[in-house]
Amino acid sequence: MKIIHTADWHLGKIVHGLHMTEDQGEVLRELITILEKEKPDLLIIAGDLYDRAVPPREAVDILNAFLTKVSVELEIPIVAISGNHDSPDRLGFGASLFRSRQLYVATRIEDIFHPVHLQDTDGDVYVHMVPYVEPEQVKAYFQDDTIQTHQAAMECIIAQLKEKMTEHPDARHLLVGHAFIAGGMESESEERLTMIGGTPYIDASLFDAFDYVALGHLHQPQKIKSEYIRYSGSLMKYSFSEANHRKSVTLLELTNEDKQLSTIPLHAPRDLRVLEGYFQDLLDGKIAEPTEDYVQIRLLDDGQIMDPVTKLRKLYPNILRLERKNSYVHQSLKELQSIKEKQEMTHEQLFAAFYKEIKKTELSEERETYIKQVIHQVMTDERGK
Repeated sequence: MKIIHTADWHLGKIVHGLHMTEDQGEVLRELITILEKEKPDLLIIAGDLYDRAVPPREAVDILNAFLTKVSVELEIPIVAISGNHDSPDRLGFGASLFRSRQLYVATRIEDIFHPVHLQDTDGDVYVHMVPYVEPEQVKAYFQDDTIQTHQAAMECIIAQLKEKMTEHPDARHLLVGHAFIAGGMESESEERLTMIGGTPYIDASLFDAFDYVALGHLHQPQKIKSEYIRYSGSLMKYSFSEANHRKSVTLLELTNEDKQLSTIPLHAPRDLRVLEGYFQDLLDGKIAEPTEDYVQIRLLDDGQIMDPVTKLRKLYPNILRLERKNSYVHQSLKELQSIKEKQEMTHEQLFAAFYKEIKKTELSEERETYIKQVIHQVMTDERGK
């Protein structure tokens, strides 16, 4: 069985005020060309198809065109799950009808325990779809108050899946998930998974029973402790922290006896690049040739420069960010510890810190309880129940 694994499309994404929808459409057309050439038996999309719960119309149109082309015209089965950016209700609309076209969309906890059954010349393949869910949702579903973290939630889910897998011991089992596996490398463009109740990290050892684990959430293509527990990476570069990433889709060829992995590169119409140097060297083209790529420029100059952006845009029309290297380094050193601390905070802790900074007093216990309830309700409303 030949499988292509992709994730984190973030259709409708805005980068530094620039809508990326047109570029995303170009990359998806390239992906269709790859599908036409490779003729896979299955396409996996591991979450975050959209960038936000209510996507713009253009993003919906692009996804609709892609899914129609692949499932109806190319007749390639598709397995897709919702990520933390997707609205389960919106993405899951019409899921029962789509199954008739072998388009399988999982957005709810209930969907996890109804794997997609496929067959090839080597026998049965079961694809277990685990959309992004909050620990609170898993706790409520299993009526288990001990579930407080993403790790505990996934442990419970995997335990149930393993019981079902014993019914088909000779089959090959794949898992599609959207989660933060401990040891993965992050970039700035990923939205931190919610940490209400604890850490978002999940141990990779939970997935040892599966032949392949197709993951979404982290934007850099990478394996986690095993060749077969993999993030495919995002469709495109969505922050300058990803400037050195090489975007691709993962190709898995799966038989009863062997597994072969490779990657197929994706090419956005415009790259996302960081250019660093002195202002005059940039103007003289000594740092980089004139380009339509999206660029961040770091100037090394100490002195005053009159209107550098206007002058540089004659060579680099798509400058999205310009900064001074010295002030950048100073700011980075000064704020590094603060940033690290905030990245590890829960939503409640972040609000409490903000409240203290504004009000110059600690958040009361009563208000803390109320804020926790509000945060949980807002997240539930945004993602759909």
